Amino acid sequence: MSLDTHKRPNGNGNGNSTGNGVVLPTQVTHRLRLNPSTDHNPESYDDLQLEFSPLLFSSLERYLPPSMLNLSRDSKIQFMKDILVRYSPEGERTRIQKHREYRQKIISNYQPLHRELYTVNAAKFFVPSFLKAINENTEEGFRNIWVEPTPGVYVFEMLQPNFCEMLMSEVENFERWVHETKFRIMRPNTMNNYGAVLDDFGLETMLDKLMDEYIRPMSKLFFPEVGGSTLDSHHGFIVEYGVDRDVELGFHVDDSEVTLNVCLSKQFVGGDLFFRGVRCDKHVNTETQAEEILDYVHVQGHAVLHHGRHRHGARATTSGHRVNLILWCRSSVFRELKKYQKDCSSWCRECRREKKERQRLSITATKLELLKRDRISAS
Repeated sequence: MSLDTHKRPNGNGNGNSTGNGVVLPTQVTHRLRLNPSTDHNPESYDDLQLEFSPLLFSSLERYLPPSMLNLSRDSKIQFMKDILVRYSPEGERTRIQKHREYRQKIISNYQPLHRELYTVNAAKFFVPSFLKAINENTEEGFRNIWVEPTPGVYVFEMLQPNFCEMLMSEVENFERWVHETKFRIMRPNTMNNYGAVLDDFGLETMLDKLMDEYIRPMSKLFFPEVGGSTLDSHHGFIVEYGVDRDVELGFHVDDSEVTLNVCLSKQFVGGDLFFRGVRCDKHVNTETQAEEILDYVHVQGHAVLHHGRHRHGARATTSGHRVNLILWCRSSVFRELKKYQKDCSSWCRECRREKKERQRLSITATKLELLKRDRISAS
């Protein structure tokens, strides 16, 4: 599992040698940039066995000081690793290592049923309208393929039926292997007792590409306030609902900046999603406004893209078997900056309401003060 957060250097270190003769800039005068270098094309780290996600290094590279951008990849890796290791608790690194060993044990023993799923084949995976919008990569192009039934929730056709069936078949094959080998697996999260983590049996690379090349372009345009342009890690999984599975899902928010939810099955009744507005931690339990209420009916191959902090849940699946692909997309950069963020009004509706109320009260107080001064002057 990829590291979710990292911190900037504190500026107290000395110069570091990479071990290959290159001396890195001192942290006293060289810190990570506050804003990314948008015109810098970062290195690819996919070919390396690193302690952290390759996408994390690519994302963090855009925040390196200008003097480091032209150094060798090895130099940049060492500098970024030092930062990540310094600010990653030892217990977290141990957990990551154990999970990597757990995942490797599964991949070494599980035989995939559909190997074509493990690399992205765009023409076979996605519907033409979605691919057209991705290739155009414009706000107008994306708005042409989706509807926005409530602010910040985007619904569009995405996956071909054959891909949906193939992915469900692969998950069934994995679950059959788990049952036959009595292998104890981790479920997607604390809310779901059924389903599987796709990253754990070899689909991590495919999902990385899905996030990087297909979800991030949309998120960059429509979720910039929560790091939509810097998504660098994910948690991909399948959830299953039915009378012999989880029946419903309670009111919650996701551990993500942006969530992709795609329905894979079609033989089911119920299971509607309900949305109730975006909230920060402080306001997660506040009242829902009428315009924030949305109930959504699943359709096979159709995706829902929404803010991870958009409060939602799933109603009971009363018959059949509902299967959904969920991709929690995360930005380690946003998570770091969020620690210092005092104003969430750019994305939390309740923060926005409170901010407007403070502004209204301030204007009212100023008017009263001016009227008071006018009366004094007149007298």
